[in-house]
Amino acid sequence: MITVRDILRAKGNQIWSVSPDATVFSALELMAEKNTGALVALDGESLAGIFSERDYARKVILKGKASKETSVREIMTSEVTTVRPSQSVDECMALMTDKRIRHLPVFEEDKLVGLISIGDVVKAVISEREFTIKQLESYITGGP
Repeated sequence: MITVRDILRAKGNQIWSVSPDATVFSALELMAEKNTGALVALDGESLAGIFSERDYARKVILKGKASKETSVREIMTSEVTTVRPSQSVDECMALMTDKRIRHLPVFEEDKLVGLISIGDVVKAVISEREFTIKQLESYITGGP
């Protein structure tokens, strides 16, 4: 069983963040620079929300707001679902599917330790399935 901890071990636990008071434009600049689809919005050390490309598309562009004048706080998702490092990728996949979300901040003992995306989870699930298939093929053919 692959866990969130395994994903973080493989991808690293770099967390790109933005202040909720930053402009949407500056958040987008950081997202482009870091090639990421979402930023964690931190108010000091506390998780205030997540700002994603989806938030931008639906809450700025479609509503005719200006990204240089709108704060991240105004459009970020503030009700954030989080996970623990010990949770399985299957649990994460179920959460993401059920809640229709693409990013999960990872908390360990009230401390933010990483952020995983739907891409990370799908990659881990595929890897796990490929390993299982190889094991079964080896068993069936009597190979090593």
